Amino acid sequence: MRRRNSSAILERLLEPVTQSLNVEAARKLIRLKADSVTQTRVDELARKCNEGELTPAERSDYERYVSVGTLIAILQAKARLLLAKNT
Repeated sequence: MRRRNSSAILERLLEPVTQSLNVEAARKLIRLKADSVTQTRVDELARKCNEGELTPAERSDYERYVSVGTLIAILQAKARLLLAKNT
């Protein structure tokens, strides 16, 4: 429940940002992906998390990656909505 509430709060806080998106920015935002080094690290941390092998420092890092991923996912969802309305 806490994660869902956090996402809802984050979504509300990002509303002014998403309202300022234009079609070109929305398209760029949808294509946004982590670079290969970052993706490899996230994959490694996810595997270790699933296996219960994260150190406290790794858990902290992984939680930050997940938070940033949530932020990007919300912005990308808003961008997709904008593009769907303008098609």
